[in-house]
This record gives sequence, structure tokens and C-alpha cells, in this order.
Amino acid sequence: MGASGLTIQFEIIALVALCVVLLLDLLYVVRRPHEPSMKEAGLFVGFYIALAVIFGGIVWWQAGSQLGQEFYAGWITEYSLSIDNLFVFIIIMTRFAVPRKYQQEVLMFGIIIALVLRAIFIIAGAAMIEHFSWVFYIFGAFLLWTAWHQLKDDDEDEGSENGLVKRLTSKMPFAKDYDGNKLRTVVDGKKLFTPMVMVFITIGMTDLLFAVDSIPAIFGLTNSAFIVFTANIFALMGLRQLYFLLGGLMNRLVFLKHALSFILAFIGVKLVFHALHENEVPFINGGNPIELAWLDIGTTFSLIVILATIIVATVLSLWTPLGKRAAAKAEAQKKIES
Repeated sequence: MGASGLTIQFEIIALVALCVVLLLDLLYVVRRPHEPSMKEAGLFVGFYIALAVIFGGIVWWQAGSQLGQEFYAGWITEYSLSIDNLFVFIIIMTRFAVPRKYQQEVLMFGIIIALVLRAIFIIAGAAMIEHFSWVFYIFGAFLLWTAWHQLKDDDEDEGSENGLVKRLTSKMPFAKDYDGNKLRTVVDGKKLFTPMVMVFITIGMTDLLFAVDSIPAIFGLTNSAFIVFTANIFALMGLRQLYFLLGGLMNRLVFLKHALSFILAFIGVKLVFHALHENEVPFINGGNPIELAWLDIGTTFSLIVILATIIVATVLSLWTPLGKRAAAKAEAQKKIES
């Protein structure tokens, strides 16, 4: 049996199959760069969501309800955080005026980089958790800090990120205009990088920040590295189609950021409670676990809280006067800034 309660054969077959799906998706984008229609985007998003639901059912059937619920809770959480990625991707695409025809390719690149970075963090996180139970205190505190920082809704990260990208690319010769989807072009006999390189670097830096936030969050719901990785893969699948499907609707989800802050804070508290329940830190309770029933927040309760939070945030954003006024205010502010 694998460490997650699933057989090694199942885990290998599942990971290979998911990598093949991602590869086929990548080849589709590279061979046919275009802006997908609403119908095409909707079909792809529906397919990937259905695939995740079926996969979770298979995990449930193979390893029991506990692991099945852990997958669904992890997938929904990572999917919600990935949607937050889309807000940043929209800003990047707008800032660098990426032609709509090539935005799918840029998004696919961002998704692949995100998967690679998250795989590294998952391996490192799983190793730390296995050998050092006190790391849950660090993960919990980090998520609480992230939740508070996100709730403040400031633009400090965006400014610091811009400065870092500029420093990384200050010595690189760039052309002013795009040359299709090429990374290099020739202008007046000189070889220059196209703005596409700057876009890729910016997305890569953004993915790094999101990986740092999202991995501790899902480890608060499951200790299985396999479940963590597959939940991340399914969360990132269909993300580029979702970008085109939601479009302007993204600006209407004004309470999504608050919902994600609450979810991160909830998981942060759950991690701290778990750390107390498994405590080995000598200056807390003499190095002994704190045996209190309410410190153990179950996966079923976590799944209900996460789902309810996303639903409430969506309803408040799209169908209440409060959400409509907030969206109108945000839109007006953007016009003033531009």
C-alpha cells in the first residue's frame, strides 16, 4: 500500500494518466493558438470538474471516506486559491498587452510552472511533516498571517513583484512589440527578447508566491503527499479555459478575496490545533500533547466550512445589492487609476 492508503500501482497509474492529460492539453494549445469561445471554454471546464469529481469518487471507493473527503476538501480549497490566481493573471495580461490569440499559451506556461513549483514544495513539506511535527505551528502561523495580509487588500505585493522583475530583467535587451509567440526577435539586425519573456518571468514569480501560500493550506487538510499533488493538478486543470469563461465576471467576485482569507485563517487555526494535539515542543505543556476533543477539527466539518464559505461569497458578490455596489465601486476606481 502507498503511504496515503492507496496502492502504489494506483498512485503511479493515476499520476501518469494526469500527466498525459496535461501533455495533450499543452499540445492542443501550442498547435492551435486561439481565443476559445465561451462554448469551448465551458466544455473544457465542465470536463475537468467532472474528472475531479470522478477521481475523488474512485479514491473514496479505493481508500475509504476519510481520504475521499480529504481529496475533495483539498481540491476545492486549491481550486478557490487558483481562481484567485486568475485575478493576477488578468492584471499581468492587461499590463503587458498580451494578444488574446496567445493568452492561452501564456496561461498554459504559467500552469506548468505552478505545477513544478508546487511539486517541489509538496516534497519538501511532506518530508518536514514526517520528521518534525512542530512544523504545523509554522504552517498555521504563516496561513494566519497570509489571511490577514490578503484581507487588508493592498497592492504592496504587486509593487514589490514589479520591482523584482525589473531587477531580474534590467540587463536584458527587449523589443517594444510582440513577434507572434516568439521569445526572441530581430529588430534592425539586433537580436532582442520579446515582451513575452517578461510576461513569463512575471507569471513565474507570481506562481512562486501562490505556491508558498497554497501548499501549507492543503497540508492542513491532509498529510498525504499524493492527495496534495493530485488535488493541485485538478485545481490547475482547466484554469486557462476558466480564465476565458469567466472573463469580466472575475471583477464581480468582489467577496472572493474575503472568502479565501477566511478559508486560509480557518485552516491556519486547524493546523495550530493539530500541532497542539500532537505537541512535542518542550515549552508547550511540558512537551506533551494537549488532549482536548475540540482541538481535532474533522475533514467533514472542514469540507462543509470551505464549501459554505465559497457559496456565500459568490451569492453575496453576484446577487446582492451590497455585492453589486462593491463591484461598481471597484470598476469606477479602476477607471480613475487608468
